[in-house]
Amino acid sequence: MLLSACGSIRPLPAPTLTVNACPAITRCNLPAAAPRTNGALLLALERAEAAWGMCAAKVDAVVDCQEDAEHVQAKKP
Repeated sequence: MLLSACGSIRPLPAPTLTVNACPAITRCNLPAAAPRTNGALLLALERAEAAWGMCAAKVDAVVDCQEDAEHVQAKKP
């Protein structure tokens, strides 16, 4: 008599690993400013706008990477 608990079973499939290769998120920093003239105020504004642009580019890169990873995951069987 063969007991069902003693029979051989197929091994479970290996788990699918998900690798997040997206860049790490870093904090966005705005430069400190204490303008005393209109020229200094304009320069501070330009530097702040450039810093926000760089921050937005970092965020966009991470979002693009995550969306690409989601599309790859959706295509897997």
